[in-house]
Amino acid sequence: MRYLCLIYLEDDRLRTQSQSELEACMAEQESYLAKLESQGYGVAAHSLQPPETATCLRVRDGKLSMTDGPFAETSEQFGGFFLIDARDLNEAIRIASQIPIARYGCVEVRPLR
Repeated sequence: MRYLCLIYLEDDRLRTQSQSELEACMAEQESYLAKLESQGYGVAAHSLQPPETATCLRVRDGKLSMTDGPFAETSEQFGGFFLIDARDLNEAIRIASQIPIARYGCVEVRPLR
């Protein structure tokens, strides 16, 4: 079964990390995805540009409206994802708990339909 591991990052915490710490974490992320792929668990993973680059769309009564920036004002922002194959939720949780960026935020594990 496939699970989407949504990564939410604490904006303030990220801003306190040095560039070298962030680069090291990203290298860990890439290494972890390669490990998951080699074991048959990893499907895809991507990080996102900062929330300020987002465009939010809504269609109401056939009319499109657009706004810049993130939809929600929260301390955590959606920062990326891992898409994994796992036997069940317990295995998905085990895999997701080892995602390196989890040290900076939250990983939500959600099964795909």
